Parts: sequence; structure tokens; C-alpha cells
Amino acid sequence: MLLGSKKTLALFLVVNFLSACSNDDVDDLSRSSASTADLGDCTPSDLVLFNTNIYTSDDLRWKAEAVAVKDGRITFVGSNSDAQDYMCGGAENLDLSGRTVFSGFTDSHQHLEGVGRRTKTLSLFGISSLSETVEKIRDWSSTIPAGDWVQGRGWIEREWIDEKRFLNKYDVDSFTTDKPLFMPRADGVSALVNSYALELANVTRETPDPEGGRFERDIDGNPTGYVLANAMNVFRELIPPETDEYLKDNLLRGMRANSALGWTQTQDAGMSYRLVDLMKDIHANGEMLHRVYAAIPVKEAGTMFERGRETTVDHMFDVRGIKVFIDGTLGSRGAALLENYSDSDQNGFMNRTTKEELMPVLADALRLGVQVETHAIGDRAVRSMLDWYSEARSALPKAQWASTDLRWRLEHAQIIPPSDQQRFVEMGVIPSMQPSHGIGDLNFAPDRLGPDRLGYAYPWQQLVDRGLMILGGTDAPVEAGEPLIEFYAAVARKRLDGSSGPGWHPELAVSRETALRMFTIWPANGAFQEELRGSIEIGKLADFTVFDRDIMTVPEADILSAKNVMTIVGGEIVYRM
Repeated sequence: MLLGSKKTLALFLVVNFLSACSNDDVDDLSRSSASTADLGDCTPSDLVLFNTNIYTSDDLRWKAEAVAVKDGRITFVGSNSDAQDYMCGGAENLDLSGRTVFSGFTDSHQHLEGVGRRTKTLSLFGISSLSETVEKIRDWSSTIPAGDWVQGRGWIEREWIDEKRFLNKYDVDSFTTDKPLFMPRADGVSALVNSYALELANVTRETPDPEGGRFERDIDGNPTGYVLANAMNVFRELIPPETDEYLKDNLLRGMRANSALGWTQTQDAGMSYRLVDLMKDIHANGEMLHRVYAAIPVKEAGTMFERGRETTVDHMFDVRGIKVFIDGTLGSRGAALLENYSDSDQNGFMNRTTKEELMPVLADALRLGVQVETHAIGDRAVRSMLDWYSEARSALPKAQWASTDLRWRLEHAQIIPPSDQQRFVEMGVIPSMQPSHGIGDLNFAPDRLGPDRLGYAYPWQQLVDRGLMILGGTDAPVEAGEPLIEFYAAVARKRLDGSSGPGWHPELAVSRETALRMFTIWPANGAFQEELRGSIEIGKLADFTVFDRDIMTVPEADILSAKNVMTIVGGEIVYRM
């Protein structure tokens, strides 16, 4: 059940604290409403969670039994017996016996509008064969009128049991002769288009590859219909633009999906100003279900510098950064590598944003105190961005910086040689990584990288050993976007069925305590919000994720079967199962 604000249930249990702790639940989550007269001298609260197991993500006090909230802030963290002093003033007291409370989970890299859009278009996630994927596209295409675009997302050849190859126009041309098709791969950095779309875009064998992109070609030089990175743009420009109503609905759907999973904040890696303004409308209407921290695409950096940081007084929406794209993805062989791919005579590409375009942006970001987040996956892209970050900092005297507390980030950063890992530390660059990429990509990474580079691919524990904070995210809708999958991936470094393979380097998995920090206090730090949220401490925003079991202690495989039962943002219950 999704709720716009805190609502009391029809059934109230007017009991004292001791009877509430007796586990004689009438409802699945028993509640009581106590007045000051019931309990004597007491500090009034709006909400008290008690009789539960709380992981605070606060190193000074890692666990507790109860927490109290007033006016959206945490006022008490401690024992069940001491919580009795806060269960008054109309407090909503929730006995959470059998549940486990965590500081609100944060997805440090997501695309909110895409998460909502995924609920309305063809989703090809989780399909186990090429033939079934093509059949799904055929069925969907049959519902699209002639001349309209056939759209969807999520196909991924690494999961197929019949053929592990990229889709091409020949797979779909026979049933899309009268309509163009554009269907991104799961990574969102490559796509399938059909012959109709190629004709509309005037892409032929003579068409040169764009800077920072590629039209895949057959042995005769003809486009196959598989296009990468900036080569996707010529097709995007042909698709009729969506209405504001359509996009706003996607944002709302995305927040509903996120809240149901337990996310209390998502950090949006590339939210256009059109979406920002729609988000501001949603906020003004009181419709936000979780917090959003946004970075603007680099192509709109000029507008960012003019408008400056935008934030709301309730900390629900914060626009503070710029998102830069540099290379592609490992699966598509678009990630920029220092040496050639082990299974291809090329080393990927960069320049989705060129150095010449980027350096003035970095200088302005330093002057104006704007955070920079850069998509960099391959070791060549990672090293280049560290070089460019360093060059920009050296070129501008620190007296002209708005702040020396930059917290610039590298998003994904999947392949990092040890020497560059140390540069993260020395430069204060923050890695923002998605554990699910590791357990998915490691199905093909041995072929792409070979054994030596696998030793520093998805090197989570190596980075933690150097003292770095890893911001844990999902990259949804590229991945499923579920916090429990990400947590499991970080601590198990195995497929979802519990298996692994040669070169998966299980020693690079992290502890459960580290994984919890990756999705709570460390993302808060990555958004300059560690004093506001990220841990359960007195004075911080009351954001909580409640699971039906203790994922810190259950057997590893049981993490995946846990359920989110309640999501609380600013003391408001925004989702209840």
C-alpha cells in the first residue's frame, strides 16, 4: 500500500508499553496511541518504532531497539525501556517485532523517469533466449500502428541460452516493414534499430561513425542495426517528443516503484531541466514519495551554472551536480580500455564528451561549487578522467574555487588498475558503483578482459581497503533496481542462483557491514548530506527502510527472499506492504 502521508489504521491498540512488547499482535504490525496522561512525564513524539532490531549505520552506536520521531527528525535512539518516555503526545507507536529497521536505503545512481517509463513500455528484462526476445518484440510490434515507433528496453544477450550475440535488424525487419523500431539494450548505451529507422535517419554504409559512437557494420560495411552511444542520438531525434503529462506520470510511477522496494532517496544521474521542472511541480503538489538528489546532463551545464543549486527546505529535492558521459559499456565493447579487448581487435571508444568540451565545464564547476559525476567504465576512461580532473584543478588557483570540498565522483568505475585506485584516494574522488553490474558482467567479463584485468575489475574490497567510500547504486532501469539484489551482489559476488565462475574473484566481495554503509551513510556523504541523513542518529531526518528479516545475519541466499514491509521518509509512512 502506497501512502501520500502518514495515516493511522482503523484499529488502535490502547495499551501500555509493556503489553505492547508482549508480541500479542492483533494486527501484523500492532500500533498503540498513547497520551501524556497514559505514561506520565514524557517527550511527545509523532512516531515510535520499538521492539525491533535497528541497524543505525552509526559507528558510535551500531544497533538499537527503538527510535522516536518528531516533526520529521529523529529524537531518540535506544532501548525499548527508554523508548517508553517518548510514546505519548498522540504518538503512533509501531511494534515491529520480527522486522528489522535500517537507516533509509539510498540508490546512489538511478534514472527515475526511466524506472517509471519501464512500467509502460515493452520490457525485455529477464528473458532467457534470443528467440523468446524476438518473439516478445514481434508481439509488441503487432500492437503498434503503422508509422509509429516500436519502443522498449532491456534486452541483454549475456542471459540468453541459445545465442549470445547482439540483436540486429535482420531479427526484426520481417515484422516491422511499416514502422521504425528503436530498442535500447539493457545498458542504455547501445540499441537495436530496424531498416525502416536506418532509412529515416539516412544511415548507410557511407555514413561515418559519429564522435563517441559507432554504427556496427557487417563484413560488407553495411549497418547491422546495432548502434552504440552517440550513434543512438540520430534516432532519438526522430522520435516524437513526449508530453509533460507523460513524463510526469513516469516520474510518479518511478517513485511508487522505488518506495515499494524500500528506497528513501535516489540520486538521479542525468536529470534534464525539463524533468527538474516537472519534479518541482510534483513537490509543490505534495506528491513526492522519496527524496531525489539530481545531477544535470553536461549538455545543459550552462543552464546549471546560471540557475545554480536548487533545493527544497524539506530536503526532498536537491539539484547540485553535472553528469558527464565518457565511454560506453563493457558488454557492448564500448568501454574504453587501455589495451584491446581480449575477444576483439579494438579497445572501445571515448569522447561521448570530448576533453575540449569538458575542461571549461570543470573550471566553471570549481568556481561555482558544482559537483561533477562522470560515467567512466573502462580503465582508459577512468585514467583519462582522473587526469582531466587533476588538470582542471591544477589550472585554476584554489583561491578561485567555491570550495575545496569537491566530492567529484566517477560513476561505474568498473575496471581500475591499482595505481589508479590510489589516485582516487589522493584526489578525493568518490567511486559510485553498482554491485549488480559485477554479478551480471562477470558472465562475460572473462572473455572481454582476460585473467589479468579481472584481478582489478569491480574491485570493491580493494577500494574499501584503501579507505574509500563506495556509493552503492543500481543504474535502474539498466538493472532491476532492487536494494536486496544490490546488497546480495555486494556481499556474495555470485549469480542470483548462488553460482559463480572462473575469474569472479570472491575475495573482492565486501562484508555486510560495508554493504550497509554503501547504501546508507556513504551515499549521504556523496551528496553532501551526511549531517542530514544516512544514519539513525538524533537530529537527523527520519528515513527508515524496514525489511521482514535481518539481512545482516540470515544465510546469504535468504537475503534475496527478504521483503520490504515499510518505507518511512521524514517520519511519514510512504509505503506499507
